[in-house]
Amino acid sequence: MRSELVYQAGLKIENRFLLAATAMRAARKLHVSSTRTEDTVNRVFSEVASGTRVFGKLPEITPPPAIDVLLISPAA
Repeated sequence: MRSELVYQAGLKIENRFLLAATAMRAARKLHVSSTRTEDTVNRVFSEVASGTRVFGKLPEITPPPAIDVLLISPAA
């Protein structure tokens, strides 16, 4: 069942957004047009869960830009 595969893969890649992005990229690369897309996605999740393929890397975290002080002048 796919929910079990997603859960097991989530133990390897804890960030859900990164897991989804990794699964999408891997499915695009590994998909063969003669097979069902569902089977490819299941294979990707099972390979991530087993640890044989972990495609994703965490992006560099950059701090947000500083917010300038808002200057409010009274209306005339």
